Amino acid sequence: MVLGGSMFLAFFRNACCTFLLLAGTAGLASATPSASEDKIIESLIQRVAARANMVFLRNGNEYSAADAARHMREKYEYFKQEIVTAEDFILRCGTRSEMTKVTYKVRMAGGNAVRESSDFLYEELRALRQR
Repeated sequence: MVLGGSMFLAFFRNACCTFLLLAGTAGLASATPSASEDKIIESLIQRVAARANMVFLRNGNEYSAADAARHMREKYEYFKQEIVTAEDFILRCGTRSEMTKVTYKVRMAGGNAVRESSDFLYEELRALRQR
């Protein structure tokens, strides 16, 4: 069957509208963390805040664990539409500065050993998921 010009345009318009509608809703459905994943992310941030003996190194400055947790929470709120899992949270909010691209580090107070914040956060995440 051969479609006439107006029938083809109507078919094409409907197909395009359907595609755009499906593409738009598919992106929205997976754009934020589930309630359970959000709870894990919040628990991870709370675990950071509770580390009174930890120094957070960001862009050459030292911050308390409470300040680090506050910073991560602010980044989480800002990037929440791009985060689905706690692993996404670590990569987007706990690994490096968006401005300078310098990696975040942590050091236990009084200690000399410095480690990547992502290593610390993945350890904390593993502990949370094992509970």
